[in-house]
Amino acid sequence: MAAEAAKEAATAPVDVVKEMGDLLEPGSMEQLLQAGKDLLIQYGPRVLAAIAVFFIGKMLAKWLRGIVVRLMNKADVDPMVTGFTASMVYIGLMVFVVMTALGQVGIQTTSFLAVLGAAGLAIGLALQGSLANFAAGFLLIIFRPFKVGDVIEAAGVTGKVDTIQIFTTTLRTPDNKTIIVPNAKLGNDNIVNYSTQKTRRVDLVVGVSYDADLKETRAILQDIIDSDERVLKDPEPQIVVGELADSSVNFFVRVWVNSADYWGVYFDANEQVKLRLDEAGIGIPYPQRDVHLYEHKTA
Repeated sequence: MAAEAAKEAATAPVDVVKEMGDLLEPGSMEQLLQAGKDLLIQYGPRVLAAIAVFFIGKMLAKWLRGIVVRLMNKADVDPMVTGFTASMVYIGLMVFVVMTALGQVGIQTTSFLAVLGAAGLAIGLALQGSLANFAAGFLLIIFRPFKVGDVIEAAGVTGKVDTIQIFTTTLRTPDNKTIIVPNAKLGNDNIVNYSTQKTRRVDLVVGVSYDADLKETRAILQDIIDSDERVLKDPEPQIVVGELADSSVNFFVRVWVNSADYWGVYFDANEQVKLRLDEAGIGIPYPQRDVHLYEHKTA
């Protein structure tokens, strides 16, 4: 057995050389050349068309990406959104170009499209929360209901906007806490922007006792307003008796100030009202209850 194996190993190279010689015979070479020529005639134009489609499509994709970037820059869109959108447009166009080029060669792309669709569906289901935050962030940056530096109230929190990102928005509260809010919550909630307008109205409710002199009280309130230079003259300040409550007569004081002066005027006015009314001897009532005692006489 060993001798036969050695004999076969020795004759193997000879057989290979013989087969190669058969292939190199004039008739076989002609057949190979003819087959190559037929393949070239059949698939050559398709390959050239596929190459042309790929390179021309790539050029068009870059051109369209440039148009998208220019339009978004002209609209003053956030650079992060501009870059992301331009990349998504370019990738989508290149996928279409590659599929078209493969179709020119004769490759069936239906299966590829089905696989891409199934993969996209699976990714969408797995990342639906993140995609919702992304979509909301994209819309927030596009439509700009607020900008960095604005003071807003939304999603149950109030603070100054520090950063607006694709998935989250960061707020800083007046006591210097950092709150990171998912953009989906901002997109699905009312947004109160305190920084949009240049002026704001300060509303005060001042309650005085029923024994107080209303004219004197009005004069004191008017003097407090007139002595504060931060209070705007237009629109004109308003002081009215707004309510006859259970235990007090309530004055409604409404003045307009610059937005930056809102809290300063609000706090100072409250303090001055208390001090000035105390000086004038005008009481500020607080909730109270009268208890009446009756003597029960027994026989």
